[in-house]
Amino acid sequence: MRPNFGNLVGVNVLSPFGIAYGRIMDVRNRLYDSGKLRSHSLGARTISVGNLTTGGTGKTPLVALVAEILAADGEKVCILTRGYGRTDPKKRVLVSDGVKLLVDAAAGGDEPVELAGKLLGKALVVADADRVAAAAWVREKFGITAFVLDDGFQHRRAKRDVDIVCIDATNPCGNGQMLPAGDLRESFSGLRRADAIVITRANLVESTDELAERLRRRNETAPIFLASTSMKEIVELNDLLATSPVQPADVDRVFAFCGLGNPGNFRRQLEIENFELAGFRSFGDHHKYSQADVELLIIEAKMSGATSLLTTVKDGVKLKHLNFEMPVLIARIEMRIEGEEQFRKLVIG
Repeated sequence: MRPNFGNLVGVNVLSPFGIAYGRIMDVRNRLYDSGKLRSHSLGARTISVGNLTTGGTGKTPLVALVAEILAADGEKVCILTRGYGRTDPKKRVLVSDGVKLLVDAAAGGDEPVELAGKLLGKALVVADADRVAAAAWVREKFGITAFVLDDGFQHRRAKRDVDIVCIDATNPCGNGQMLPAGDLRESFSGLRRADAIVITRANLVESTDELAERLRRRNETAPIFLASTSMKEIVELNDLLATSPVQPADVDRVFAFCGLGNPGNFRRQLEIENFELAGFRSFGDHHKYSQADVELLIIEAKMSGATSLLTTVKDGVKLKHLNFEMPVLIARIEMRIEGEEQFRKLVIG
């Protein structure tokens, strides 16, 4: 795989808009770099986890890992997230108070609810487009001592102590074009702002050497970490937030489905984990499932000879109100980073 860094690949009707968007982002970044646009301190140690492309970079497991590191170091942690896809995107929502999950995915967003469920007892989660205001509110109300900005690399209004950028080893820069023509939120020159680069899903490609070399040309000083994902456990949908995993021997032929930014990576992970896949269906990222979707999945699963459905936690948090005629299993994924101790020191400071 030879990633293309910011060069236009092919031409489509949206390319002129992508070029214009890229120039706007360049101007915006220069204004922040010069201090003409102001970044605001959140009043506590702040770690940003973000990316240069839209969706599907393996960012959410990394956000969770950063929060766990901070919590283990004794910090009172809050994840600040926009909460994409929620019913009222302008409303501030306390997704979790760190003890209980307080809202569903419709109110809080699928990824915030996923994070909240994973981090009960370790971190609060707040969904708010205005993360500076949300930080002031939650710090006063709960005594927060550390923040994690979910998808924060372009949210420069919030000042951060550490900027971590995720690069997906399987698809480093999409088609190389800027939004809306492609997947890039800003050019790869933005990597110069990164304090650390994490190449995610490194276990899904043969080698990351060439990619790491190209990233190093964009940022000569930031450490580059390799992250891999693996299946932590399988749980049933009605046991999503509990810790009662299904035994591998009980998992037969499965029909897998997901609504992710990069569904192919989920399928590849299942193949690596030696699941017997009877079939696979993908929906759009952040898909809101209906009963009609469920009926389609059941039909396809039965026709393929599957004995159960299998999906991700991000999808699972949006399924509990729906009726299924066969078991629904949820795959819990965990992330591991090479050079874990160096990464931990970077996070805690």
